[in-house]
Amino acid sequence: MKIRDIRLLPLQGETPDGGWDEKHLDRETNLHTLVEVITDEGVTGIGSVFTNATLIRGAIEVMRPFLIGASAIDPAATSERLHQQTFWQGRGGAITHAISGIDIALWDILGKVTRQPISRLLGGRYRESIKPYGSLLMDEPTRMRAPLEAGLSRGFRAFKIGWGPFGRRDRRTDEAIVKAARDAVGPEVELMVDAGGSDAFWPHGFKWAIETARMLADYGVTWFEEPLRPDDLDGYCKLTEHAPLPITGCEVFTRRQSFIEWIERRAVDYIQPDVTKVGGITEEHRIAQCADDHSILFVPHGWNTAVGLAADLQLVAAAPCARWVEYITPAPYIDDLLAEPIELADDGTVAIPDGPGLGLAWNPDGIERFTGGLTLTDSTL
Repeated sequence: MKIRDIRLLPLQGETPDGGWDEKHLDRETNLHTLVEVITDEGVTGIGSVFTNATLIRGAIEVMRPFLIGASAIDPAATSERLHQQTFWQGRGGAITHAISGIDIALWDILGKVTRQPISRLLGGRYRESIKPYGSLLMDEPTRMRAPLEAGLSRGFRAFKIGWGPFGRRDRRTDEAIVKAARDAVGPEVELMVDAGGSDAFWPHGFKWAIETARMLADYGVTWFEEPLRPDDLDGYCKLTEHAPLPITGCEVFTRRQSFIEWIERRAVDYIQPDVTKVGGITEEHRIAQCADDHSILFVPHGWNTAVGLAADLQLVAAAPCARWVEYITPAPYIDDLLAEPIELADDGTVAIPDGPGLGLAWNPDGIERFTGGLTLTDSTL
């Protein structure tokens, strides 16, 4: 079975605010692109990319000579050939992001052909359910309660709050936000804090981060995410050694090779690659295995789409020690792209799909609405 064509379906109109400059959020600009791989036997697969469609189109054209006619049922081998053949064309950048979407779609195809969930094809399932944490932006302390209570009503029993005013005004505001969040969810619900150190011109270093970490520990925060600039390896090593709670990061990195030194030096307690940019399921699974060998917990970064969430669910099923999966709430690019809503159990967990490939069905109306009228290609499986 060979790759016959690649289609892009840019998502527009409901990109969640995540600290982006306003210029990224108009209806003519997109930050998430669905990728459809079509085979010569009529089987199709879907992937997702955390990148503007203009960049992905260019990347696809660069890779087209190595894509069309390549095997559609050997995702790891096909993706690695794409990496190897494009070192001089954008290693780690938009080409790697594009490979992410292609790789996810190829795993989806292989799962459909073999009638197995991707997690089983990765070596086996360690769990059938996992706890999602509702991921939402911080706001003024007086406005934190309402979105958290809405998440509680949906069944979430863990939340990550991030960005917003935190770290961007003063320490009093930071603590007031965290206190308001803890008061809203109560002592039994897990609460994570994301400073958003990958924001443009992040001003803080180790001393701010260690003092903030101590404050967060006083409120029983589960982990402290991106407290430093994303390339501050030495700062992360020092902070992870001395902080009184787990430190997490690495969501902006691409390619498994970028993670090796961070893992070997134990620069974080939990590592957070994003499947829609790191190189896809193939790369992220290898990163998760390497992290596990070094006693670093794998927590996928998932501020993206329903396709990214589906891939994350398969990845955490195949990871020995995974505990959470990220779930943006509210999120039209997740909830409105699914044919059936994801239901949370009474204990705040979700079942990991065990159907073929990604295991989830897509809502054609949602895809058409957010792509300006585009539809998925019918698949023979």
